[in-house]
Parts: sequence; structure tokens; C-alpha cells
Amino acid sequence: MAKPIVDGLERDLEGRASVARLDILSDPGRTAAAKYDVHAVPTFLVFDEEGTLIAREVGIPNRKEIEALVAGSRPQ
Repeated sequence: MAKPIVDGLERDLEGRASVARLDILSDPGRTAAAKYDVHAVPTFLVFDEEGTLIAREVGIPNRKEIEALVAGSRPQ
């Protein structure tokens, strides 16, 4: 259910942000899940340009909020 939203975000944010998908059953996925305390799928993490975690959404991502975060502002 979240896949179409994430697909759309990936398309809309092309050139402004990268979208990475990790399988939490893979070695890299397990490592990232442990590092960022991910316990539910889907979990959407947003990082700033320095790699600092600035937002976390568990469940279906709020498209407008994610787009606003990438633009550098909070949604209205």
C-alpha cells in the first residue's frame, strides 16, 4: 500500500533527493534497522544534506510533509 506513494515521491523528488529502499531481512537492511531503531515496516526516514536524521514516519508516509522537508520547510 505504501509502495505507490514511495514510487511517486521517488519520481517527484528526482534531482532533489534520493530515495533508498532497504529490505530489513537483508544484511544491510538489518544493520540500518538496528542503527536507526526501525521496528515496523514501512518506516520512512528523512536525512538532511549532512546525513542527520530530521524526520521519521512509521506507516504510510505523508507525501506533502516529506516534500516540504526536502524543500527545507514545514508543511502548512
